[in-house]
Amino acid sequence: MKRKTHFPLPDSSGHYGPFGGRYVPETLMRALIELEREYNRLKNDPGFKRELRGLLADYAGRPTPLYLARRLSETLGNRARIYLKREDLAFTGAHKINNTLGQALLAKHLGKKRLIAETGAGQHGVATATVASLFGMSCDVYMGTEDMERQRLNVFRMELLGTRVIPVTSGTRTLKDATNEAMRDWMANVDDTHYIIGSVVGPHPFPMMVRDFQSVIGHETRRQLKRKEGRLPDHLVACVGGGSNSIGLFAPFYNDVRVKFHGVEAAGFGISTGKHAASISMGEMGIFHGSKSYVLQTDDGQVKPAHSISAGLDYPGVGPEHSFYKWSGRGEYVSVTDSEALDACALLAKTEGIVCALETAHAIAYLSRLVPKVKRGALIVVCLSGRGDKDVFTLQKHLGRDGELRT
Repeated sequence: MKRKTHFPLPDSSGHYGPFGGRYVPETLMRALIELEREYNRLKNDPGFKRELRGLLADYAGRPTPLYLARRLSETLGNRARIYLKREDLAFTGAHKINNTLGQALLAKHLGKKRLIAETGAGQHGVATATVASLFGMSCDVYMGTEDMERQRLNVFRMELLGTRVIPVTSGTRTLKDATNEAMRDWMANVDDTHYIIGSVVGPHPFPMMVRDFQSVIGHETRRQLKRKEGRLPDHLVACVGGGSNSIGLFAPFYNDVRVKFHGVEAAGFGISTGKHAASISMGEMGIFHGSKSYVLQTDDGQVKPAHSISAGLDYPGVGPEHSFYKWSGRGEYVSVTDSEALDACALLAKTEGIVCALETAHAIAYLSRLVPKVKRGALIVVCLSGRGDKDVFTLQKHLGRDGELRT
């Protein structure tokens, strides 16, 4: 009999242990309940599953390769065999397309004509704009003006695809504020609009849905590594902002307790400076964007600004399932500074010829700490969540031509 892998399931109110739930205005409750009902129906529908599998294969280019990074492994001491799950090779350049295809197909079945999204690094915005064009829907994407400046290449890509990018000037002008505006839009236009949340955050059922759509990463990794090495990995490593690429890799291995999960958050300028985005490591339990999770907050419960050189990790909260993994001890969560991520980006480029996204570079950076501690011959899989085209202006600003940090 074929082995089944079971994810941790939320309870009837959408909680993973004490985390998750639906903490939203009454105007959204009906829409969320309808969304949950329709999703639970469609996810088991043979026609829906067949259509989504076809889109992932023929449009998004799945499966993505699982690549043995020999030179990176050697540079880090040749103690472990490091594999890269190449989500940067998925269509649009990141893992985001897995979720947007699934949610856009769901929106089509719900009869929605308009898509909205929030974006920080711009990759989710591009992926949403892409599927809006594919399905013939109108699309608006909210983006903080700070992120629009550092990710202006992706702003142009969205506009080229026919999407309106709406600047957000409130607060820190980053992902948190873009999410606030997208939530307000959805409350006002819920009858004809579907909100494609870009990560495993927000009110139930969004964290569960996004996890399910992104779990293709982990399912493929399991099959591919079994073929290449004949066994499961010892360690899985991925960056964590909201946490969709990491939960997509981790969740299909949830019951394989010998497989260790390592989520890597953004330490920004350093944890001690307070200018970071390490929500799990340094946050407290709170309610943010419709669910209960670890949140960076003040003593009186106000959300603190987050900082990361990577726009996709610059978020003061995290998905409730990640919070549950931390709380239960299933996952280990660490943090990496801006400068460490920049160094790691240069290292991967020099050893493997791959320029990765700055989000991904946080996961690569953690390898220098992890590899010396693992047993010799360990198998490590890193989710290479996105390519670095979008970050070239930031890299140019901070790195010299030799890949060394500018002083």
